[in-house]
Amino acid sequence: MGAFNRRNKRASNGNVTHLRPFRHNQRRGNEADGFDDEAAADDHDIEYVRPRRRGIYLLPNAFTTAALFAGFFAIVQAMNMRFDSAAIAIFAAMVLDGMDGRVARITNTQSAFGEQYDSLSDMTSFGVAPALVMYEWILHDLGKWGWIAAFVYCTCAALRLARFNANIGVVDKRFFQGLPSPAAAALVAGFVWLAIDNKLPVKELWMPWAAFGITLYAGLSMVTNAPFYSGKALDVRYRVPFGMMVLVLVLFVVVSTDPPVALFGLFVVYAISGYVLWGWRALHGEPAGARKVRDGGNDRS
Repeated sequence: MGAFNRRNKRASNGNVTHLRPFRHNQRRGNEADGFDDEAAADDHDIEYVRPRRRGIYLLPNAFTTAALFAGFFAIVQAMNMRFDSAAIAIFAAMVLDGMDGRVARITNTQSAFGEQYDSLSDMTSFGVAPALVMYEWILHDLGKWGWIAAFVYCTCAALRLARFNANIGVVDKRFFQGLPSPAAAALVAGFVWLAIDNKLPVKELWMPWAAFGITLYAGLSMVTNAPFYSGKALDVRYRVPFGMMVLVLVLFVVVSTDPPVALFGLFVVYAISGYVLWGWRALHGEPAGARKVRDGGNDRS
């Protein structure tokens, strides 16, 4: 009895939340009632434990946070009229966003939390930031047409990210369904960086309308069904031909000679490639989109 009273005292002090009942007392009560069920007695022997705290993976989410910071920094720089720094920050966010997914796959640290956090970061860095940078730089000269173009881009980025999350497992991993939001942001930011670095005549009449067209093209391309190569088939953990290293070296040399021109040119080619592939497939009677098509048990795009 002394031990039992001490146990009740610890429970009243809050140190023990659940008491494990005595099995022989439970059995004795059942026998007195004329009911002896072993399973019913065993149900009272369950010990209650506190649920284990759920954590998050630090490494991939740290890259996602860095990408989010770069997007926010781009917005702040645009508010301070430093548009070249804002464009560079968007490109930095694009690099960091590509690294977090690669790191998560290599280290096997994928999680549902990371996927949702990455989508919210992408909406800020590649949806809101490019639209605001382009509007503050030149689109405001067009009045209502300027903010309409910026809003269309921002809305299409949100729709594109929502569709991407909904279609995971439905779309062929080799291709994106529509222009990916980082590439669309690079197209918009690349034009801003190109114009400022090369001192293009921003005050000319055609410049605001050129920015208007690029913004709409990048935004609407995100919600099309055109297939854009994703690059996920490339796995950095495995060996590649020697020529691939030569190609990477040439790419570094081309970009380092004139980064604004080279990067904008590369993303213009990429932004057109999806429509070229779309048209080529349509002419040859193949499935035009990026969705998987089942044919005899095999999946193909």
